[in-house]
Amino acid sequence: MERWKGRVALVTGASVGIGAATARCLVQHGMRVVGCARTVDKIEKLAAECQSAGYSGTLIPYKCDLSNEEEILSMFSAIKTLHKGVDVCINNAGLAHTEPLLSGKTESWRNMIDVNVLALSICTREAYKSMKERNVDDGHIINISSMCGHRVVPNSDLHFYCATKYAVTALTEGLRQELREAKTHIRATSISPGIVETEFAFRLHNSDPEKAAAVYESIKCLKADDVANSVTYVLSAPPHVQVLLLTYYLCSHSVVWVFFFICFIRMVYTDTAT
Repeated sequence: MERWKGRVALVTGASVGIGAATARCLVQHGMRVVGCARTVDKIEKLAAECQSAGYSGTLIPYKCDLSNEEEILSMFSAIKTLHKGVDVCINNAGLAHTEPLLSGKTESWRNMIDVNVLALSICTREAYKSMKERNVDDGHIINISSMCGHRVVPNSDLHFYCATKYAVTALTEGLRQELREAKTHIRATSISPGIVETEFAFRLHNSDPEKAAAVYESIKCLKADDVANSVTYVLSAPPHVQVLLLTYYLCSHSVVWVFFFICFIRMVYTDTAT
């Protein structure tokens, strides 16, 4: 991570869970991290904690509604003005609504697409523009996806959410191909964890906290720090190596044990064919 010290990372959805853990981890490694969310109170608190801990990097809170393209563009403009641009983009923000295909609300489906797919795509486009403008050829775009992007779970409440995560899988591969065509060494990675104990289930089942708690009590889950560590692992790969897909699979034969198992890693030499 030495080469990333002092460089700028954008982490979306940085107020809680995986986003907050990732932001903290990157600040520990000396990066200047712009952490964005719809509300920044928790990011401001995290920034103060990072400063008090004496971390060598800095966390900069930024309020942004990722379902609004104008706000995303304004954020990138502000980053350009204040920090020159983005070197690493962590597309972490995501949400789910319990809306089955046969009975779901269109508004909820649209919200999932806006945040999980369109915001990710807009941030990817703008991050690439930022890198290209400054001749940054070693940047990295990392999409935090899900096992739901590789397998449709037998739960009708999550079928549309799964579709948005399948889109992330396709978009990451599409991005890799476009970066190859552009003859750049900017890298693209999708990280797909299994069940991670965050606020996700409580937001999904906000009217039924017992149901939300049961999601994490049924098995031993990954922690947000586990995913944050996978981000630094990917960023630490040698410049000529690209980790395209990193998947963490929960071995749930026993509810007591969970293995942080790398199910599939595809490494490609970026100085030849990516």
